[in-house]
Amino acid sequence: MEICALCEDQSKKARNGKPHEYLQKVDAPRVFKGLKPRGFEEQDYQCQTCRAKFTNSTDKNDLSWTLWQG
Repeated sequence: MEICALCEDQSKKARNGKPHEYLQKVDAPRVFKGLKPRGFEEQDYQCQTCRAKFTNSTDKNDLSWTLWQG
């Protein structure tokens, strides 16, 4: 599956990178609670153009934007 140029750029974004205009949220965010300030959230997104899927994580130990391999 080929991903669009916007998704290619998205996969390289840093922690504070916002989703591009064609990424839509999929399902509810997953909240992982821990001792403060160690809790984090994950949110899945799907591109409406090329159908690529991403997970965005606020965990400092994860990649911010992870492209799903399909």
